[in-house]
Amino acid sequence: MISAPVDQLLIAFAQLNPVVGDVAGNAGKVRAARAHAGGQGADLILFSELFISGYPPEDLVLKPAFQLACREAVEALALETADGGPAVLIGSPWVEASKLHNTVLLLEDGRISALRHKVDLPNYGVFDEKRVFSPGPMPGPIPFRGVRLGVPVCEDIWSQDVIECLAETGAEILLIPNGSPYRRTVYDERMNVAVARVVESGLPLAYVNQVGGQDELVFDGGSFVLNADRSLAVQFPNFQERIRITRWERWADGWRCEEGARAPLLAGDEADYAACVLGLKDYVEKNRFKGVVLGLSGGIDSALVAAMAADALGPARVHCVMLPYRYTSNESLSDAAGVAEALGCRYDIVPIAPAVEGLEACLKPLFDGLPRDVTEENLQSRARGTILMSISNKFGSMVVTTGNKSEMSTGYATLYGDMNGGYNPLKDLYKSEVFRLCALRNHWKPAGALGADGVVIPENIIVKPPTAELRENQKDQDSLPPYDVLDAILERLVEQERSVQSIVTEGYDATTVARVERLLNIAEYKRRQAAPGVKVTTRNFGRDRRYPITNRFRETV
Repeated sequence: MISAPVDQLLIAFAQLNPVVGDVAGNAGKVRAARAHAGGQGADLILFSELFISGYPPEDLVLKPAFQLACREAVEALALETADGGPAVLIGSPWVEASKLHNTVLLLEDGRISALRHKVDLPNYGVFDEKRVFSPGPMPGPIPFRGVRLGVPVCEDIWSQDVIECLAETGAEILLIPNGSPYRRTVYDERMNVAVARVVESGLPLAYVNQVGGQDELVFDGGSFVLNADRSLAVQFPNFQERIRITRWERWADGWRCEEGARAPLLAGDEADYAACVLGLKDYVEKNRFKGVVLGLSGGIDSALVAAMAADALGPARVHCVMLPYRYTSNESLSDAAGVAEALGCRYDIVPIAPAVEGLEACLKPLFDGLPRDVTEENLQSRARGTILMSISNKFGSMVVTTGNKSEMSTGYATLYGDMNGGYNPLKDLYKSEVFRLCALRNHWKPAGALGADGVVIPENIIVKPPTAELRENQKDQDSLPPYDVLDAILERLVEQERSVQSIVTEGYDATTVARVERLLNIAEYKRRQAAPGVKVTTRNFGRDRRYPITNRFRETV
């Protein structure tokens, strides 16, 4: 026989988009969310990890003035809880006993009534928390209105020690603030970890994650609540802000969250596309650019970037520029115009012949008698890059660059040319994935996208052989293996750190694998100078993969 509930709590979860360094703005978001939750009768509202500072604050958090600003914001919010509204669980950097911690604080009745410091500081992949924070002691539960709340912070649930300590010291509900960035496999990983902690502790668990873009990272939200029987009670959508009230009842055998909305989650290519759009949108908005400008070549990469930019910002803030030269085909001119027209973006044509020929004239005394080679090809790319940067300077729009991960891996890109730009939404997508996302976008777009519906990338762009059009009849496969082969090898070298020999044993040509590995190694100096871009894979270039530029190690087959 099921016993009657003996108590209840209304807990609001705030899956919101803070801005790193905007302490006043983030505190304003707390006030607005608290007022919303209070209007629905909430007893408590929980925000994501380090919400006051924004996450990750990196070395900014070492600045004493910033630490003080965060502390003063938390103390001001604490005073406001004397109004009888919801209590607040908020994350902030916090100095205690001369040590800087990643902390969650309970604000209620006009004061800071409790705080707990993060114990397990991640120091792998994109995380460097041991660089800036000191670990806290093992936490006990926080008492709140007769309930013992376990409040581990993010990484604290990825091993069983902290949860075991909380369970043994009487925690009844686990409320977990998180700053967990997107990668393709992350939702299953989070859920598996959360289920394991529920099974081990016998406690219900609420996982509240940040949403929004921060430089290369995109936080996907996807917050959820699991009851002690591992059933999914609440599921937030990913890539969208939400505040939700959850009803909790205490039964004879413990606390249980009443079933609520369970939003479907974007996954696979749809999630990758949504991450790229959100990352670009927040980079532009949070850095206060008027809009973006890009070179629209008639090729597949720039077409996808134009679609993402229109979805992120709206077509009125996207300026597409075709920069033709003698090798630009009529087909490319037509395809580029088709993309701009379908998206409704501004489209201009700026021929680059005067710039290229002027540069060649300047260099003629030095180059006279030497054969034409990649030098002259690069002059075309660099003339385009200079023109786009000049448009950016004059009108205040950020240049968006369009190179994909296949090109970034192999160095098939020109420094100070097509690599020019402030941000690259395709940076962590291989070329074969770019093709897939173009086909996807022609029949789908994410919720809230501002771009046009329907087909926005002409089919001809998707089916024609890729080319940089820097010489007559040039094709990418003149310089690179077919993309399906190249991308499979790169995924093994970059994401999996596989040896050349192990890849060859799978049936790949030894000479091809060795060549790709060489190209990957010698292009490191270019990647160091590349624009930041959205992380979607398990190992992006930048924060995840930090190789030396000067590096003589080469594998032999």
